[in-house]
Amino acid sequence: MTAREAVIEVRQKLEENSIPSALLDAQLIVGSAADMTRASLLAHPDRILDEKEKQAVYDMLYKRLRRMPMQYILGHCEFMGLEFNVNESALIPRNDTECAVEKAIELIKSKNYGTVLDIGTGSGAIAVSIAKYTDTAVTASDISQSAIDTARLNAEQNNVSVDFVKSDMFSELEGRFDIIISNPPYIEKDVINTLEPEVREHEPITALDGGDDGLDFYRVITKEAPEHLNKGGALIFEIGCEQAEAVKKLMKMNNFDEISVNKDLSGLDRVVIGFKIC
Repeated sequence: MTAREAVIEVRQKLEENSIPSALLDAQLIVGSAADMTRASLLAHPDRILDEKEKQAVYDMLYKRLRRMPMQYILGHCEFMGLEFNVNESALIPRNDTECAVEKAIELIKSKNYGTVLDIGTGSGAIAVSIAKYTDTAVTASDISQSAIDTARLNAEQNNVSVDFVKSDMFSELEGRFDIIISNPPYIEKDVINTLEPEVREHEPITALDGGDDGLDFYRVITKEAPEHLNKGGALIFEIGCEQAEAVKKLMKMNNFDEISVNKDLSGLDRVVIGFKIC
C-alpha cells in the first residue's frame, strides 16, 4: 500500500461515516503512522508503507471512526505557538483560550505583575504559555492528578518552571497572586448531551459541566479569589459567549471593578477581566 492509497482509503471510510474534515484527518493519520509531514505525503505519494505503518493507520482510523478527536489520536496539539501533549485526562486546548492568555501577558507587561495562578490548569496550556512568554512566577492547580501529570510533562517539554498543586479550587493553595486566571467548566449541564460526540464522549465531563446554568465555578472563584489576590490584582476568566453579563455581575458582587469584556477572533464575548478593589 502506498501513502496515496492509504490516504484515499482512510478518507473514504471517514466520509462514509460522516466524519468532518475527512481529507485532512486522513492525511494526518497516514502522516503520523508513516512519520511523514503533509508536505511529504504530497511530495512522495508512492512511498510504500510497511506492515507496522499500515497497522498504525488502521488503529488510528478505528479511533477516529469512534469519534475520538484527532488531537487525542495524535497525542499532541499546538497552542500559542507551543507543542502540547494531550490526552483524555484534560480538555484539548482551543484557540479561543489564547485570547485569555494574551490578555494576561498584556497585563503582566503593562503592570509589572510578578505572580500568576491558573485554576483548573488541565493540560497546562495557560500556565505553560504564560511562563514561556513572561518572567512571572506561575502556579497552576487542578483537582485531577492525571491532568497535573500531563501539565507537568508539558512544562518540562517547553522548558518552563511552573509550580503545580493538586487542589479543589483554592483548598490547597496558599499565598496571594497578582493575577488569577481560569478557563473553568462553563457548559450548562443539560447542554452537554447535545455537544458533538468528539466532546461529550471523549473530553472529561468534569472539565465541561458548569452546573445547571453553567456558572457554578464562576461563583466559587469570584467569591474566594479576593482572599488570594494582591491589592489591584486581576481576575481573568474565559467564558461562554453568552455569559459575559452574568459573570460581570458576579464579579461586581465580590469586590471587583474596572470590569471589561473582550471578544475572540470571531467577535464573540470570550474573556472577562476585573480588578480587586482593595
